[in-house]
Amino acid sequence: MSGKGGVGKTTISALIAQEWIRNGKRVLAIDADPVASLAGALGFPNPEQIIPLSQRGELIQERTGAKPGTLGQMFILNPRVDDLPDKIAYEHKGVKLLVMGGVKKGGGGCVCPESALIKVLVSHIVLERDENVIMDMEAGIEHLGRGTTEGVDYLLIVVEPGLRSIQTAERIKTLATEIGIKKIRAIGNKITSPKDAAFIKDNIKSIENIGLVPYSQSIVEAERGVQKWVNDIVVQQEIKRILDQL
Repeated sequence: MSGKGGVGKTTISALIAQEWIRNGKRVLAIDADPVASLAGALGFPNPEQIIPLSQRGELIQERTGAKPGTLGQMFILNPRVDDLPDKIAYEHKGVKLLVMGGVKKGGGGCVCPESALIKVLVSHIVLERDENVIMDMEAGIEHLGRGTTEGVDYLLIVVEPGLRSIQTAERIKTLATEIGIKKIRAIGNKITSPKDAAFIKDNIKSIENIGLVPYSQSIVEAERGVQKWVNDIVVQQEIKRILDQL
């Protein structure tokens, strides 16, 4: 799940995870956005107490042989990760959650032990785990590599009725295509009128649109922390319709 900041990709990720749970699926949600907020969207209690993987210094050193934040070290590029989803995941109402956390990047990207561990873990989850996996990413595809993309069923790009959102979606599609992701779809969000729906359909012509999620006061209340889960039957029906197309 990707898209411009603020379009609602975290909310849509949470809604998809919740729909899967309602249908008896095993769900593993990955928060790969440096500004982690998926735990809150999923209704996890005390989400601020969740420790991201990138901040687990002892674990990173144990698996990679290098201490995070120390320059000039050699470290293992392919550390063991197969036990980590069960070992460090948080769970709430049937959803397992892994929070990756932000990695400090230099001019050419971060070549560091925490980055190596995160990338290998993402690859393992996408290629070898048998849960329904949803990954909430930042406005890009930094956590995915060419070797991982064969396990990605769909890249879903969330867009809102605005040109900058559409332009970001097009850039994400270009990057994703370059590393071999074939199934790329768009989901419109924050739709308040037929004019909003028409704007998205008219402007995002190169990406197939599979759904239009209406603006909902229930979503607003959930984002404000007034309620834990979105409780809007129209929104839930649209999420179900989207999943039926995948």
